[in-house]
Amino acid sequence: MDINKKKKLTAALSIFSNVTLTILKIIAGVVSGSLSIISEAIHSLSDLFASCLTFFSVLKSSQPADDDHPYGHGKYEDMSGFIEGLLIIFASFYIIFEASKKIIFGHTMETESNIGIAVMFLAVLMNFIVSTLLFKTAKESNSISLYADAEHLRTDIYSSLGVFFGLILIKVTGYSVLDPIIAILVAGFIYKTGLNLSKKACQNLLDHSLSEKDLEKIKEILNGFKNKITLKENGIKARQVGPSTDIDLVLQFPRNTSICECHKICDEVEKQIRKIYPYSSISIHSEPVCYNKTCENLGYKNCE
Repeated sequence: MDINKKKKLTAALSIFSNVTLTILKIIAGVVSGSLSIISEAIHSLSDLFASCLTFFSVLKSSQPADDDHPYGHGKYEDMSGFIEGLLIIFASFYIIFEASKKIIFGHTMETESNIGIAVMFLAVLMNFIVSTLLFKTAKESNSISLYADAEHLRTDIYSSLGVFFGLILIKVTGYSVLDPIIAILVAGFIYKTGLNLSKKACQNLLDHSLSEKDLEKIKEILNGFKNKITLKENGIKARQVGPSTDIDLVLQFPRNTSICECHKICDEVEKQIRKIYPYSSISIHSEPVCYNKTCENLGYKNCE
């Protein structure tokens, strides 16, 4: 299946899953009288909004470059990932807020909790399946928006698990205060996930360089051609733009290297790099080893 089509189908599945869970949680919250389930329903609404945002960003990022976007539409995915990270952070604050109110003012469930337990279990199961598919497709397509959506659903798994076990403990022990305490612990993990996600997406939006580890992978590939080329000092730049990795290289060749040979080597370099970064845009600038301010053949002085 075409990877862009697979991305769209996976994003659409996430929307369907969140619509279903939001409706079920609202029903379960009203029937059971559980404030924590109502909070989870609101959390799922943020998941639904994030999934719709992901679907839109996947549609846009898959469009080819045009006159208005000559470098493509990849940053739609980075923007989507950044917003989703903020939504996850907001969800963690909301859970802490609601849980704190329950601890301070007290809250007891007035009706049967079995429906809430059943819906929370279903939420964990559905989100686990859908988030696994999202992570898999995100890895295959290098899509930060799908990865963000997967992280968003994974936080919903932990929060739903917290509510699930809280409801069981309340049912067994009668101590309703256990519910908000577990919710606050889960919210701390959710906050960390959202912060890391929004930070990564923000770095991409600001054209932050790839990590030193990633740059070293590219340099290792170039070392395989050390008898033919030399990487110029500070001659490597790389950034992440949505699903694409932009890589700029300045390579130096022996002065007597023909244009054809130079082109052939550059093609081979690109081929090797794309084995590691399949969704990459590579630009290589070639220079003779003697290229400096005294090079007469390049309009300067003495290139012997």
